[in-house]
Amino acid sequence: MTTAPPQDSGKLDERSIRKIAGLSLVGASVEWFDFFLFGTAAALVFPRLFFPADADPFLATLSSFAVLGVGFVARPVGGIVWGHFGDKLGRKKAFLTALMTMAVASVLIGVLPTYAAIGIAAPILLTVLRFAQGLAVGGQWGGAVLLATEFAPKSKRGFYGSFAQIGVPIGVLLGVVAFFLIGTTMDQATFDSYGWRIPFIASVLLVAVAVYAKNRLEDTPAFTQLQRLAAEDPAAQKSPVLEVLRHHWGRILLAGGAFTVVNTTFYIYITFMLTYGTKTVRVSSGTMLIAIAIASMVQIPALAGFAAMSDRVGRRTMYLAGSVATAVWAFPLFWLVDLGATWSIALSLIVAQLALSMMYGPLAAFFSEMFSAKLRYSGASLGYQLGALLGGAIAPLLSVALQQATGGTAAISIYIIVVSVIAIGCTLALTETYQNEMEDAPAGARP
Repeated sequence: MTTAPPQDSGKLDERSIRKIAGLSLVGASVEWFDFFLFGTAAALVFPRLFFPADADPFLATLSSFAVLGVGFVARPVGGIVWGHFGDKLGRKKAFLTALMTMAVASVLIGVLPTYAAIGIAAPILLTVLRFAQGLAVGGQWGGAVLLATEFAPKSKRGFYGSFAQIGVPIGVLLGVVAFFLIGTTMDQATFDSYGWRIPFIASVLLVAVAVYAKNRLEDTPAFTQLQRLAAEDPAAQKSPVLEVLRHHWGRILLAGGAFTVVNTTFYIYITFMLTYGTKTVRVSSGTMLIAIAIASMVQIPALAGFAAMSDRVGRRTMYLAGSVATAVWAFPLFWLVDLGATWSIALSLIVAQLALSMMYGPLAAFFSEMFSAKLRYSGASLGYQLGALLGGAIAPLLSVALQQATGGTAAISIYIIVVSVIAIGCTLALTETYQNEMEDAPAGARP
């Protein structure tokens, strides 16, 4: 028996919507777990295993973060590919294909030989597999978000959309816990030999999630309506990616500019901060991982809470509040970490993630509501992944370079403030969306 009723049965009951949103959360959680594993490994493991043993530690870390950034370069490409097929063939099919792609890439990373075994081929293959991870997550986000928001009632669209967003801190938490448990139960040699590989190989669980979703999930009412419209007027159906780029490129750029602050700060908080805490503040990796885990746990209810609030006050209001709070916290963030205590590092990251949650919680509904159903997978994915490219791709890399060049973190705080101001400007230029309808009108009812 499927989670969704037959496609012509009307609106879903609340229980069915919760099941669909929960499935979206599970798929997103495991997918992001795989994607973030790479970030943790890039900070703690990859510099010494996938680059020459005699390399300068700074250059090895920089190279590792550069490979991490390749995943973000791939994300807009994934958004284009899966966006096209998600708008043409369905949200469900695109979502499941993205999950399977991530599973294959992550397991292959887990069995990849190191530089000591195969030389320069090791970082090259690592880069290729990271690109594949980026392609997968570039397609997964749109599917997870639309499965949640297109089934949800208008009054709870932000809340249910946040389920896919909650997959992010859960994925981070799972990755951090995996590395913490494995790292504290093994000596360094054993961990470097095979311990770090275990979480990546465990990504095979994504296959089980994909199979379960295939059997339990129907496509959304908005896509069903889209199929009806296509049957009525086949000649009007064009490439959704080309159409959204031709007619809505300005909206995509504004969405990407608004999202840049979220991805920039998020990867500073969970990736750069690992390197900064262990190498500059000189606290243990365990302390940093615990602090990141605590902040991620706090973020889970915060995302849902702020998203639900956006159902009442609007997406733009919440997003602007989060952008301002992020800018205000840019300097205290590092002041507290520099104290070197577990409580101060955790407090620094908790406040930072709460500000981020004010933006990221409502974002699923905000971006979904910007585009019509026939362009939604493509448009929302492109806006999101453009921001990911501009933010996450360079944030850890640029943060390391800024610290190396200036000898401190003031330049990184200014960097955070700059992207926050950009987000404020882009958000002000976008219109409010929380009252928008999600299904395209029939041909005779179109304005």
